[in-house]
Order: sequence, then C-alpha cells, then structure tokens
Amino acid sequence: MKIQSLETFLVPPRWLFLKITTDEGIVGWGEPVLEGRAETVRTMIAELTPLLIGLDASRIEDTWQLLWRAGFYRGGAILGSAVAGIDQALWDIAGKSLGVPVYQLLGGAVRERVRTYAWVESDDLGGLTDDIQRRIDQGFDAVKLVASGKLAPIAGPESLNSVVARAERAREELGPTRDFALDFHGRSTPATSRRLLSLLEHTQPLFVEEPTVPELATTHLKSLATSTTIPLAAGERVYSRWDFRPLLESGLAVAQPDLSHAGGISETRRIAALAEIFGASLAPHCPLGPIALAASIQVDVASPNFLVQEQSGGMQYNGEWNALDYLVDTTVFDTVEGYITRPTAPGLGIEIDEDAVRKASEQGHKWQPPVWRHRDGSLAEW
Repeated sequence: MKIQSLETFLVPPRWLFLKITTDEGIVGWGEPVLEGRAETVRTMIAELTPLLIGLDASRIEDTWQLLWRAGFYRGGAILGSAVAGIDQALWDIAGKSLGVPVYQLLGGAVRERVRTYAWVESDDLGGLTDDIQRRIDQGFDAVKLVASGKLAPIAGPESLNSVVARAERAREELGPTRDFALDFHGRSTPATSRRLLSLLEHTQPLFVEEPTVPELATTHLKSLATSTTIPLAAGERVYSRWDFRPLLESGLAVAQPDLSHAGGISETRRIAALAEIFGASLAPHCPLGPIALAASIQVDVASPNFLVQEQSGGMQYNGEWNALDYLVDTTVFDTVEGYITRPTAPGLGIEIDEDAVRKASEQGHKWQPPVWRHRDGSLAEW
C-alpha cells in the first residue's frame, strides 16, 4: 500500500486539513496546522511531499523518522506541525486498512470514556457565570478560562485581584464536584505568576496553564512548581519529547502536547510515556478542528496517565464555525456528564465530509493572532 498523493485544504475558521490517498484507495486525514501560520505549514507539506510519494503507508515510524531527521534541521513549530498532520493521516490509513481504531494499534483501550472540558471566555463576572452554566447545561463538568487580559511585567493589585475574582467566581459556580483550569497563556512573568499562584490556591483549580512563556520555563518552572500546591501545566508551544524532558524534570504536573504541533500521534504517545515516568498527567492541547480532536482522543484512550481533553466547541476564534463542522456524523463527540465515549470506528474514528471541506477551502482563511501593546507602546504577551 503506497502513498499516492497528498492534498491540503485551508478551511475556516483557522484550520488546515490534509488528505493522503494510497494506491489501494484508502484515504487518511490529518490536521497539520499552526494557528496563524497555516499557509507556512502548507508550504512545508508541499516541500515534504516528494519524500513521501511511493512510500509504504504502513511504515509510520520509519516515515516519521525520515521527515524529522532527513532534512538535517529538526524540530520547531513549522516542521513539527507538518509532520503531525502527516502522521495523523498515516495512522488513520493504518486503522482503516486493518478495520480497527488507532488506539487498538497503540496497545488497546485503558478507559471507556474520555473526560473533556470546554472554554468559557466572558470578561465580566456576570457573563462568566452565564457561560459556566451554559457549559454545565451542555454536559460538561470541567471548563477552562483565561486568567486575564494584558498583564504588566509586575502586575499591580487591580490586575491581581481581577484574576482572583474570576477564579473565585468559577469555583463558586462549579462547586466542589466540578473543575476549572486557569490559563495564564504566558502573559504573566515569573515574578507575577509567583504572586498569583499563592493568591489562587484557595480556589483549587485543576491546573494553571503556561505560568510563564516557554523560553523561560526551563529557568523558572522549578521555582514556580515548588512555590505552590497548584498543578502547573504547559506544552502547547513545546514540540518534542526532548523539549518536554527539562520541563518534566522541573516539576511540570500536566503535559499538554498539541497533536497538530508536536509530531502527531507518534510523538505525543512518546511524550505521554515520558510524562508517566515523572508522575505527570497528559492533557492534550486542542483548540483546533475535528481531525485534531479525533487524533487526540485516540491517544487519550490508550494512555494510562491521561487527565482531560481540550476541545474548541464554542471558542470565540471559531466565530460561526464549529469544532464539529466537516464531519458526516457529529455524534461521535457527544459529551455526556463530562465525557466522550470511546470511539469504535476504524482509523481516527471519524468520517470527513469531503464535499464540505472542498467547498469551504474555496473561501479559505487568513487568521492571525492579535497584537497587544502596553500603555507605553511596548509589545505585550497575547
């Protein structure tokens, strides 16, 4: 079974899909996208395509090694995302060719359901209350919210108190039987995070995400982890097991590789195993589309240290689009009492509506992240 062709589709709201076709007619789908750099990743796919045509589609690991190592320059967000989508599609093909879900090829299921969480995004406390209740009504028992907007390098009382108030409102609305995670989004410097973590402990978040930007994590994560009882999470901007190792050694409690950035199913499975050695949990990052979510769930089902799965339903970035768009059957991702039932269909467990994808790709997108600046005009972390 040889790889015959690769085709990419730039589709709203900010996604890139990949279709790999084999000479036996089996098709695999992947989602090789980096938010705000979709066209760049698309070009990377085109550059890698000559290496792939004619290869045995079942040799997934050998292909992963070829793509990661043969170009001499390795790693990073662009290559990691391109390899991720190709890897997802090859696993999809493998599962379909054998008539089994991908997790069966990863050693089989270790759970029957996958816990998931939804985003709540209102800036004011009243809206936050409404958003949380709406998510509860939709069947979720866990949510995630951003901690703040722009933060000064050393945040003052007003900003600090605003973060605490949001966390307290989330805990009040969710009660003791549901969870919330708080995303610092790298907006907080290590000094401000150290202050905030101590102020937030009484709200008992499931975890705090990105308490510092990735380039400072190896220097400051250990001191932040030892300063608080709150579990610290990171990984959406980390792209390989080699990059994750120093973070895990520093006390990272929740590893958040993104299956569309960190080398796909193959590398994320290895990152999960590495995290297990350090007693850390797996919570894949996934503010993306249905293919990335499907790939994540396959890894979740097979990973003993899985914690919770992000999904992008209702995110503000999606606008009129939905995380379940482009699927023939959306019920595979139904959330009941906070969980998605283990999928049973072959491959990634989803069927892509190719006609809808092709039609949407005529529109495409040009999504870019916002640029924020402080009051003095200097660049602020978004």
